[in-house]
Amino acid sequence: MEKDIEVTVIIPTLNEEISISQCVSKILTVFRDHGLEGEIIVSDSSSDRTPEIAASLGARVIRPEKRGYGAAYLAGFRHARGKYVVIGDGDDTYDFHQIPALIEPLKHGADMVIGSRFNGRILPGAMTPLHRYIGNPVLTWMVNVLFHADFSDVHSGFRAIRREALERLDLRSPGMEFASEMLVRARQKGLVVKEVPITYYPRQAPSKLHSFADGWRHVRFVLLLNPLPFIAIPGAVFALVGFTLMILFALKGQVATSHLHSFILGAFLLCGGVQIVVIGVLMKIYSVTHRYEERAGIIVWIMNYHSLERLLFAGGLVLVLGFLSGVSVIIAWVQSGFGQIAEIVNAVAALCLGTIGLQIIFMAIFTSMMLLREENGDAKNPA
Repeated sequence: MEKDIEVTVIIPTLNEEISISQCVSKILTVFRDHGLEGEIIVSDSSSDRTPEIAASLGARVIRPEKRGYGAAYLAGFRHARGKYVVIGDGDDTYDFHQIPALIEPLKHGADMVIGSRFNGRILPGAMTPLHRYIGNPVLTWMVNVLFHADFSDVHSGFRAIRREALERLDLRSPGMEFASEMLVRARQKGLVVKEVPITYYPRQAPSKLHSFADGWRHVRFVLLLNPLPFIAIPGAVFALVGFTLMILFALKGQVATSHLHSFILGAFLLCGGVQIVVIGVLMKIYSVTHRYEERAGIIVWIMNYHSLERLLFAGGLVLVLGFLSGVSVIIAWVQSGFGQIAEIVNAVAALCLGTIGLQIIFMAIFTSMMLLREENGDAKNPA
């Protein structure tokens, strides 16, 4: 009778022929020394001898349908049979001898365990100063702020998770942002996540990371899931400050002669702030329609067709007010015999009202289009 698999170790590889043998050998040593019934899955997209070397040592090699850090893991998860699933890179930067340290908290109630490099040791040459002192700390801070977490290393690639917990996460990111998605999903699902210190070693081969491109993918993903703190709230503040400036200077009078530049600055802040808020709302709606998040809060109201009709009406009303303000400027110009006029307040008000009206109208239209996608069921398998 075949024994149940206790531990599945998944290694994503892309041309790791220099280091893959050390990784597989260390895992097999852990299985033997700790009496673990385990399997090794190498999710490979290499063009070198990586898959042959891994298979010769006893690993099961699979070929993902498409390349990418996340795509490799998603393919590996579909083949995993172990009670506990461990993931780690194939470049020998993580010491697979530390697998038991990751599994131990899972046996005592944790759902996921992260091997924290920042709570452990980062050996000289293992991480560039850009990643160590800027990239990883900033992105970790963003995830902690946006999702009320307390992680020390959100981009560690050495992790362990219960298979039933893994199935609850509904992971789908194909790229490097997969690392962030895994922890964000865990927070959203209420999983118990622990961290254990690990040692991070230098790579034997050149790094395949693209600092700015990969960093942007992480930033884009976490902002998509929670655009409120870093997008919508700053936008609302800008709009409020701009509106206040415009009202104060309009009431004060003599805008054309004394406060023109400040008045225009207020108009810029108002229009720009509203646009930023609109972008934040649309990002949130995109996240919901693509099943990254559930409907909650004000998004429930916005994603209602009756609410969209009200938004269209409100946007149209603001646009009409802007048009009427503009007409008053034209009338004053005609009455002056097409000479110089001092209608700065009405002219800028017309510009602002027209711009904001159009922003609201097209936000409602675009939201309606995304709801059509959701209704047609296309969001179940987003690209």
